[in-house]
Amino acid sequence: MAAAAYSFERIPFHLHWTEHSDFKETYGGPSGQVVVEGQFLKPKDAPPCKTVLIFMHPTGVMNLLPYPNAMARAGIPVICAGSRYPHNDSGLIMEKVAADMGAYVRYAREKLGFESVVLAGWSGGGSLSMFYQAEAQDPRITHTPAGDAFDLTAMGLIPADGVMQLAAHVSRAITLTEWIDASIVDENDPFNRDPELDLYGDVVKPPYDEAFLTRYRAAQIARSKKIDDWVKAEIEALKRNPRGELERAFVVHGTMADPRWLDLSIDPNDRPGPNHCFMGDPRVVNMMPAGLARYSSLRSWLSQWSFAESRADGPKCARRISVPALVIENSADDACTPSHTRRIFEGIASADKEKHIIQGATHYYYGQPGKMAESIAVCRDWLERKGFI
Repeated sequence: MAAAAYSFERIPFHLHWTEHSDFKETYGGPSGQVVVEGQFLKPKDAPPCKTVLIFMHPTGVMNLLPYPNAMARAGIPVICAGSRYPHNDSGLIMEKVAADMGAYVRYAREKLGFESVVLAGWSGGGSLSMFYQAEAQDPRITHTPAGDAFDLTAMGLIPADGVMQLAAHVSRAITLTEWIDASIVDENDPFNRDPELDLYGDVVKPPYDEAFLTRYRAAQIARSKKIDDWVKAEIEALKRNPRGELERAFVVHGTMADPRWLDLSIDPNDRPGPNHCFMGDPRVVNMMPAGLARYSSLRSWLSQWSFAESRADGPKCARRISVPALVIENSADDACTPSHTRRIFEGIASADKEKHIIQGATHYYYGQPGKMAESIAVCRDWLERKGFI
């Protein structure tokens, strides 16, 4: 029997609070004030539900994306939560996004009156939800990776009651490192490349052997560290700067050069290709303005993108999570490949965890209403069995 489909209200709301910062991080608005905008998707004529799902991405606004809307049509209340950095991650600090998520969890409980909150970590929201839950259950962070005071341990973050990982990747930092172009030799000259590491050049061609992949992955990590070293030196230089400047921004070239997109035997699944990623032709995406991590501040690099320094590592944070967890993998995902799902699932400390695979589903389910319905049914069944609805 087909699942019931409900209409729903789309109720916009905003949260605001005072927070000290040494400088203005986002454009417009008064200094010292944080404002975040969300939407409450409230099903109409559906049976009462004591649980709300929170969909949140570090920078994306998820209220028009397929998954949260499908959940609301299935009769499950949803909050689509925007961070303080909507559509612009150039200055994003993951520790502050975790604080933003905490404001939504508190709002869901104390203002909307929900008995339970489940974090619905879809795509880039997966590692964010793990990061938040780890800090809510076991708070440890008092400073950002750049050394700026930001005390999550003093914020009284409320733990969620469950966590879902839906076509989620392991972290923004690890994902960038796995995608970054290892051939770029000079950060200020992206056309200065090592031809023996250039996936889009004339020397290296798929399929790639293990020796090449080992060398390539090591070179990606080395490039991330080289940027780390430069960023740290710049932060120290700014501290000595008599002009009083506190931050600067820079460009990261070449951020879509993962061998997986050219050789489908690497981390294999049913994704289309080769020469395809979720944003199109990876050769083009590698250098286009909308590429991952293209623009960054010094502090944001360390918090959000650094392989060595970012704390928002999904599998590591998962080791501190004890609530029920559901992990869904899409077998044709062209963004989050199977190794991401495996690392997340294996990392979850909770004994109450499940993993399901939606065969043939792509990352966004665009043009796949049947696959979306299957995924929603898995989620709803899990929520019912765990006593959330």
